Amino acid sequence: MLPSVAFLLAASLLAITPGPGLAYVVARTAAGGRAEGLASCAGTAIGGLLHVAAAATGLSVLLARSALAFSVVKYVGAAYLVYLGVRLLFSRPAPARIASEARGARRALLEGVFVEALNVKTALFFLAFLPQFLSGGNSIAMQLVVMGTLCVALNTLVDVAAVHGAARLVRPGAAGRRRAGLLNKASGATLVALGLFVASSRRAA
Repeated sequence: MLPSVAFLLAASLLAITPGPGLAYVVARTAAGGRAEGLASCAGTAIGGLLHVAAAATGLSVLLARSALAFSVVKYVGAAYLVYLGVRLLFSRPAPARIASEARGARRALLEGVFVEALNVKTALFFLAFLPQFLSGGNSIAMQLVVMGTLCVALNTLVDVAAVHGAARLVRPGAAGRRRAGLLNKASGATLVALGLFVASSRRAA
């Protein structure tokens, strides 16, 4: 039950498309360094796997069909993105402190889970995208799990690469702090814009 080449190509192209998860992991790297960035990658991966499980068990179908469920998740997710973005816009990257590293990484992981889990577009993406590559003769649920997990893995690889790239830009020093501040502001503005876009978007008919 190997995914087709067409699926892998499509999933790879979609993985490099910027979204809330990518903006968030870059922002966490700028704010707290590589460790927090990688922790946020783990969080968004867990959030993505929750969507995979939801798609495989039919919850995504319910979300797509229920206007109320869609609206609740959409607005909660949009508000959370705007909240994170505003927080970044008014924050200042602080020097790394050993005592707070573990706490910062835990927070980055948990926020990463929420960012991705509350992204209603991810749920609808799995519902609309994955079925296009289903093949007969095999368990539909298992196929969805395999393909969804591969999508999450590809997205996470891109996120990790973005974290390492951002970490190189914000190395210790005055120049690094300036770049971290600019990266914070850019990521914050991106998250606010994505939150407003999600809030104003309509469910596909």
